[in-house]
Amino acid sequence: MSIKLAKDVIRIEAQAVQALSRSIDGQFLKAIDMIAKCRGRVIVTGMGKAGIIGRKIAATFSSTGTPSIWMHSAEAEHGDLGQVTKNDILMLLSNSGETDETKRLLPLIKKIGAKSIALTGNPRSSLAKYSDVVLDVSVRKEGCPLGLAPMASTTVTLVMGDCLAACLIERKGFQKEDFAFYHPAGTLGKKLLLKVEDIMRTGATLARVRPQMKVKEVLLAITQSRCGSACVVDGRNRLLGIFTDGDLRRHLETDPTLTDRPVREVMTKDPLTIEKDKLALEAAHLLQEKRIDELPVVANGRLVGLLDVQDLLKTGLI
Repeated sequence: MSIKLAKDVIRIEAQAVQALSRSIDGQFLKAIDMIAKCRGRVIVTGMGKAGIIGRKIAATFSSTGTPSIWMHSAEAEHGDLGQVTKNDILMLLSNSGETDETKRLLPLIKKIGAKSIALTGNPRSSLAKYSDVVLDVSVRKEGCPLGLAPMASTTVTLVMGDCLAACLIERKGFQKEDFAFYHPAGTLGKKLLLKVEDIMRTGATLARVRPQMKVKEVLLAITQSRCGSACVVDGRNRLLGIFTDGDLRRHLETDPTLTDRPVREVMTKDPLTIEKDKLALEAAHLLQEKRIDELPVVANGRLVGLLDVQDLLKTGLI
């Protein structure tokens, strides 16, 4: 019985979401236009389970470029209505459209001069009648076997909120970089905002050597800097090549006098480089694609740092 009931709930809610596509009409487009042009915030309000869904909708809006807050309908009548200005839009959630605490806000909203959007399962309700825009989130049946607890109706309301948010992302030209700006502490923020210059090795941690130096001197410089390679530069700090652990192993197999040779004879000439203002994520892709562990970092043709695969590992990018 439990398995059948669970599958019935999934079927009921899936069908309710599928039927929601009929509500994507002129009223939906009007809502998008109204929100896109809003000079204030979208203030989402509701009671009970609708209020909980409203919190998520407001959070999604805020993180995708539409300033939004959630306001408890009952608390609004006890002072929180002071948050509302004439430049705001009130998004009111109520399945019945007759929730007292929510519908009582409408005349107050109109007095302030704010616009209103109702998400309701009853397009003939008081809430729908007095709102500027009405989005129909009605369902034929709830998933609850008693027909009492809101299940399909809250799912559909949440999906309608996601539809609005998705269309606003497109309408406003919201980009990945914008999303990362609002999520700087997350992995996505790091991936999209962290630049090569933020994590590259410089100063004492960068082995910078001249082409005439002997390999044994270069190895000492690598050891002191605790790098896996040395960048070979001329007198004007232009990158000539790189000497890596791979270069050392390849030449040691055939040349017992390697350590006494000038590094210019055994270095990798014209190595792959990256500009310091590039994203660290781009550097990570480059290292993985070329199967190398170090990337000299340049600016205007001059060496400014070195990026090691270990530096990227520490950031969690790879």
